Amino acid sequence: MTRTASLTALGVVLALSACSKPAFPPEQQQGASPPLPAPQQFLFPPMTITTPVGWTDGETPTVPAGFTITALASGLKGPRNILPLPNGDVLAVEAGGPGGEPVTRPKDLIYGIVKGRAHSPVKAGNRVVLLRDANGDGQAEQQLVLIDNLHSPFGIVLLGDALYVAETDRIMRYAFTPGQTRLSGPGTLVTELPAGEIDHHWTKSLTASPDGTKLYVGIGSNSNIVERGIGAEQDRARIWEVDVATGATRPYATGLRNPNGLTIEPVSGRLWAVINERDELGNNLVPDYMTSVQEGAFYGWPWSYYGDHVDVRVAPQRPDMVAKAIAPDYSLGSHVAPLGLAFNTGASFPAKYAGGAFIGEHGSWDRTVPSGYQVAFVPFAGGRPAGKVETFVGGFLDANNHTRGRPVGVAFDHTGALLIADDVGNAVWRVSARVAPPGTTVLR
Repeated sequence: MTRTASLTALGVVLALSACSKPAFPPEQQQGASPPLPAPQQFLFPPMTITTPVGWTDGETPTVPAGFTITALASGLKGPRNILPLPNGDVLAVEAGGPGGEPVTRPKDLIYGIVKGRAHSPVKAGNRVVLLRDANGDGQAEQQLVLIDNLHSPFGIVLLGDALYVAETDRIMRYAFTPGQTRLSGPGTLVTELPAGEIDHHWTKSLTASPDGTKLYVGIGSNSNIVERGIGAEQDRARIWEVDVATGATRPYATGLRNPNGLTIEPVSGRLWAVINERDELGNNLVPDYMTSVQEGAFYGWPWSYYGDHVDVRVAPQRPDMVAKAIAPDYSLGSHVAPLGLAFNTGASFPAKYAGGAFIGEHGSWDRTVPSGYQVAFVPFAGGRPAGKVETFVGGFLDANNHTRGRPVGVAFDHTGALLIADDVGNAVWRVSARVAPPGTTVLR
């Protein structure tokens, strides 16, 4: 099929997909008990193309009054994750998917066009880049390649004098001390991860237990809803616990379609994650969510969502598994595509943000009215969500569905500023409070 024919077919499909039930405003499905309408099934479900245009000189995302946003680094190649180091350096993980998914249905071709056109035209670096702001002005003067030629990396953790990097098919350990600008030797394999020729959800998010003895790695499903058969889902749609000393693995929680943003909530010490839920059931199903991750729990995928809401498309049905499924803690809205999660443990932001969750929402492709495309904030109290979703960083998507950027990973640096990996704008953004609370120092 020629490009012109493909685009013509795509236009017809988008017109047909507009015949779905109207999209809820995202705020209607946010919180602990989101409304879940009856599912719809389609020849082609709702879709909207968002065209990447990047940032022009002088443009930045928007932030609330009292905050400043600047580019810590620009001109990167698909930054998807970030790791601030204790000495002030920042590691940016540049990554792109491995590709190679087969087209087995006509809709697969259309999905590929829609999602492909939403990505940056810049080829991802698939490497770890060290960003150094030597003079403390909030802009990195140096961009140094620390690790190159990686296979779709994403997760990254520092434990003592070891740096752990989760590529799509393995976790590697590198001897590393903050301050180094190059590695002293090759990495060593900690464990292999499920991947293969078809690797649908390729991002492998990574965090460590509070005592540093375990790693937790998110492993997404190999399909939307087992259309490749249950055999393709071996060891997928789950979070593994990995023993740091031996590399031994075990399932920590299952039934999680695409877990990302793995991090430890500081008050409770519990593991939390953001989850991308299933597609092709309409504008308003299924809400993506964030949740505390209970050891040994099953969260429903593929047989059900939000507890016991059965997905009738899955065969054979498994009422025994549906009965085991637990509901997540907090809905973020349908199709917002959360990929990053960070809790604010510092004191440089105003008090309302203390302990709260900041979520990098990459944004929808499978909705008539786009959702996500922001860094969202949810207040926490006592280690639990305690309020409504707010837009903290916006401006990534304009009124014409042009994407200047798409936020992915989020993290707080050593000064308490929020860093955001933007894989369409090819930048790392830095948000700081203009007026710091008494007794704090803010690097601007």
